[in-house]
Amino acid sequence: METLRGADIVARTLERLGVTRIFTLSGNHIMPVFDALLSTGIEIVHVRHEAACVHMADAWGRLTGQTGIALVTGGQGHTNGAAALFTALAAESPVLLLSGHAGLSELGRGAFQEMAQAEIARPVTKASWTATSVAALGPDLARALRLTREGRPGPVHLSLPVDLLERSVPAASLRIPGPEAAAIRAAEPEPALVEDILRCLEAAERPLLACGPALCDPAGRAAMAGLEEVLGLPVVGMESPRGINDPGLGAFAQVLAQADLLVLVGKPLDFTLKFGEAPAVPADCRFAVIDPDPALIGRAPPDRLVASGRADPRPTLAALAARGAGLRRAGPHASRRADWHRAAREALAYRPPAWAERRGGAGRLHPVELCRGVDAFLAGHPGGTLICDGGEIGQWPQALVRAERRLINGVSGTIGASIPFALAARMERPDAPVVAVLGDGTFGFHMAEFDTAVRYGLPFIAVVGNDARWNAEYQIQLRSYGPDRARHCDLLPARYDAAVRALGGFGALVTDAAELPDALAAAQASGLPACLNVMIESVPAPAIRRPD
Repeated sequence: METLRGADIVARTLERLGVTRIFTLSGNHIMPVFDALLSTGIEIVHVRHEAACVHMADAWGRLTGQTGIALVTGGQGHTNGAAALFTALAAESPVLLLSGHAGLSELGRGAFQEMAQAEIARPVTKASWTATSVAALGPDLARALRLTREGRPGPVHLSLPVDLLERSVPAASLRIPGPEAAAIRAAEPEPALVEDILRCLEAAERPLLACGPALCDPAGRAAMAGLEEVLGLPVVGMESPRGINDPGLGAFAQVLAQADLLVLVGKPLDFTLKFGEAPAVPADCRFAVIDPDPALIGRAPPDRLVASGRADPRPTLAALAARGAGLRRAGPHASRRADWHRAAREALAYRPPAWAERRGGAGRLHPVELCRGVDAFLAGHPGGTLICDGGEIGQWPQALVRAERRLINGVSGTIGASIPFALAARMERPDAPVVAVLGDGTFGFHMAEFDTAVRYGLPFIAVVGNDARWNAEYQIQLRSYGPDRARHCDLLPARYDAAVRALGGFGALVTDAAELPDALAAAQASGLPACLNVMIESVPAPAIRRPD
């Protein structure tokens, strides 16, 4: 009689549910799963830190729309990995964290690495629980995968007790769930809701439609651009912790400050929109909110909420595009709305002309010069991916570097994900370059993943803006306390390029803008994971304002 271990059930269920790759770091509690995965076609990507494998799963989820799977051991392996869930939660990224766990039979008796893991992960996930039986392992995995993508996407955690993974049961007593068990149900907007939104848009002179992070993937951005073309009004995606001051959105803050109707499609009303309060949002601006989460609908000021309803953002964009073809010419303010659209687009595209003349001092580049070099490189490599990370330096490429695909650290504002992001992006699209622009502080979080990149043959280019300090915090000190009290944020002007060479990659030091194009070309030609250590001026991130 054939028997299956709990670990075999986990491996076979994941494979049957369509999982092709797992990002993981080994540990005692999950070695049965490692063994079971050898009998499947699922690829194991073995990394150097648990948070890195969660960041890789996050990037995979954002780029593909599929759930990214991270597998870590229990105890501190779990807490290391769980720390990265906050980035995925804020980015609305579909991630499943599977954690090994002390055996159920030993709980309360001082088990090895016994910890309340589900409770630890719960605040940074959509759902978090511990499996309680071998029979429940398959259904638990199917439910977890479904939850990551249904409604507002986001991370889910499931702990796998080691005694369940090791226990054998008759195969005939179990049914491995199929794809239908993890299928999601998209919440379509009611036709009446779509008509309400369109009527509100017709009545507005200066309407603005803002979408949340889940729509900032390539497919979502294409849908937003298509809707803007149909409706003839500005449609923006918001995924930056800088919110209305996201330099990638140009002078967006000045646009928002004039809006008379703000339509939020899957976009939480939170700190990124200054909570909808004046002067960031006009005191008489009306709101319309479409969201899968009723609690987020409830954040809008009730006296200014003119339309609302529950629906998923993607079908909402499709429905508005299908029903809104005549809006350009509809309503009493059609011509003013067209003028507003043109002015808003000009403001969103605005970049200060003075940036063209920015130059660094001796032996250092201004971040604008760094970005010009990266932009020119990616322009010559269609299909490339740009990754932006770090406090101050990450904002410059968001504003200046054009790329077909882009990943940023996201609304959480947490830094450090860029190197793991780059590895996942290269796996997802192996025939196009990946360039990660990050700070020197950020580099220190996951520099060991260059070992992973070398082992798996994943060339990418890390462009490290090195100003030898934690610059975001240094800038806070300068603004809030003055230069005499700007202390303790210094770093060494380290040779990160040499560290990467020691790990088997390509490294180069750049101290002049004229050196950057050749350095980028050499890094690409090396076919190795690469680090360009670019010495930069320590300047604040841009906050774009258009002259009156």
